[in-house]
Parts: sequence; C-alpha cells; structure tokens
Amino acid sequence: MDLAFIPSPSVGVVHLGPIPLRGYAFCIIIGVFVGVWLGNKRWVQRGGRSGTVADIAVWAVPFGLIGGRLYHVITTYEPYFGPNGHPLDAFKVWEGGLGIWGAVALGAVGAWIGCRRRGIPLPAYADALAPGLALGQAIGRWGNWFNQELYGKPTDVPWALEISSDPAIGRIGGTYHPTFLYECLWCIGVAALVMWADKRFRLGHGRAFALYVAAYCAGRAWIEYMRVDEAHHILGLRLNVWTALIVLVLAVAYFVISAKKAPGREAVVEPGAQLAEDADGETAGSGTDGDAEEGKVSVEKPAAKTAADDGAAESGAEEAETSAEDEPGDKKSGDAADEPAADAKPAGSGGTKKS
Repeated sequence: MDLAFIPSPSVGVVHLGPIPLRGYAFCIIIGVFVGVWLGNKRWVQRGGRSGTVADIAVWAVPFGLIGGRLYHVITTYEPYFGPNGHPLDAFKVWEGGLGIWGAVALGAVGAWIGCRRRGIPLPAYADALAPGLALGQAIGRWGNWFNQELYGKPTDVPWALEISSDPAIGRIGGTYHPTFLYECLWCIGVAALVMWADKRFRLGHGRAFALYVAAYCAGRAWIEYMRVDEAHHILGLRLNVWTALIVLVLAVAYFVISAKKAPGREAVVEPGAQLAEDADGETAGSGTDGDAEEGKVSVEKPAAKTAADDGAAESGAEEAETSAEDEPGDKKSGDAADEPAADAKPAGSGGTKKS
C-alpha cells in the first residue's frame, strides 16, 4: 500500500460557460510571462531599454509555439497521419504536445527577426533571456501534470505520481516517476546556474545561452531515459535522448569557441539606449538649471532692491548730516542777529552835558 504519492488532477479543463479554461494552456502562458519578465530585468541591467524584450518576444513566442508543435507532430506522426490518425488533431495544441527542441529552434528564428528590426545582436538578447527560458520551462512542465502525460517508470517512492486509468488511450493506472517534476526542478537549477555564472564570469556573446542549453540537455538526457510513453528509438535510445546529446555537444563547442574569439561581454547591447538615457538626463539637468536660474533671478532681485534701499538710506543719511552741520551755523547767525552789539550805546546816553 502506497503511503504517499502526488495526485493527478481529475480534470485538466474547467469550463467557464462556453469558454474552456485549460490547465496546460495556463501553465504555458504563465511560463511565457515569467520568462519575459526576468529577461526584461536582465536586459535593462545589461544596458538595454525596458520593453525591448517584450517587443521581440512578440515575434519569438508565436514562432516558438509553431516550432514546438511541428517538432512534436513530425517526431510523433502516428496519431495524426498514421493509418488511424486524425490530421486535424495536429492543430489541437491545448491537448499537449510541444517539443522544446522545435520551440527553441524556430523561436530563435522569430527572435532573430525581431532583433534585426531593432538593430540588436541576437547573442546578447539570448544571453539576457536564457534564465527566463529555463524558468518558463519549469512552469510549463506542470501542464503535463494537468494532462497526465510524460511520466516515468512505475515506482512506489513517496513522491510517486498517481496516474488514473484511461482505456480509450491505453493508459494504465498506477504510480509512476513524476518526470515532469524532475524536469521542473532541474530547470530551476539551470536558471540559478546561468545567473550565477553570468554574474561571476560576465558571460557574453551568447555564452550564457549556450550554458543554459548545455545544462538543460544534460538533465533532459537522463530524465528522457526514464519516460515510458511511446517514442521512436535509434540504437536502443529514445530519439529525444539523441537530440539532447547532440545539442549538448554543439552548445559546449559554441561556448569554448566563442570564449576564445570574443572574450568578455558586449559593451553595447542596444544601440541608442545610452544616447536616449543621456538625452533624458540632459533634459532633467536643463530643467534643474532652469530652476536654478529662476531661483537666481528671484534671489538677485531682492538683493538689488536691498542695495537700492541701502543707497537711499545712505543718501538720506548724508542729507541729514548736511542739515545737521548747517543747523548750528544758522542758529548761531540767528542768535547773533537777535543779540545787541557789545559796543553799541543806548540811545541818548552821550548827546548833551549838564550845566
């Protein structure tokens, strides 16, 4: 008797009236938003403009979805173009079936178109987006949990995944290795590794993206080996195992060659971004200078007025001093005029003598 296991959802879709809300689609959408959000933060840190990552993602995401679906349909064509296949089912993306290899490959084509339109080097954009891609994959893998697909071999470990029986598609109920969870945790580790290495060694020219690809492929190889769903085999190994190994070798080769040919990191990742920031800074600075000038005028005007007042005060003081100097003289003259002369004799004092 199993003591513990991870239950699978009884349904993978909830109907809101006539609108179906599918868990698989929600996981993909949330993964895209998280990837773009983190990519935008890293792009700005590298000297790019905010919003550029989202603008280019408008090209990359649709191409990636188409590429992922094409890879799945081509490598698993029997349900669609086999003897009892249904070709129209190839368009039912919501039922699952997106190959990461095709998604990254064709998504890179869409990103290249968007980068070319903006004059941005694709390797620099890929480096900024790499950890976000890994986190987006980690979230997107939970879509397989909603659809009860891509599980591993039977097991009775406490974290085993419970799968319900479905004879219509040949699904046997039981507990299996939750390979979707293994890949989710691995992708989170890959994102952390890329961010650490990028900060520690200042990876550039596509090397952060190459590290993401190599690390993901290393984990995908052993996780893919655990899966029990039907797949094409080559020399005893599943097709996706071979794909992971080949892409791993190519990513490592690119990393080594790029490090020798273009060491360091790009000085400029988005032409014009620094000029725009400088222009914004100059605009803000000119506004400050203008305010300072206005403040200077407003300060100088009272100073001029004060000087004028001081001048008027000095002039008044001089006039007062002059008046003060003149006042004693006038008073003296007035006093002298009012007093009788010392030598003057009273009238009649010496005109006749007595006989």
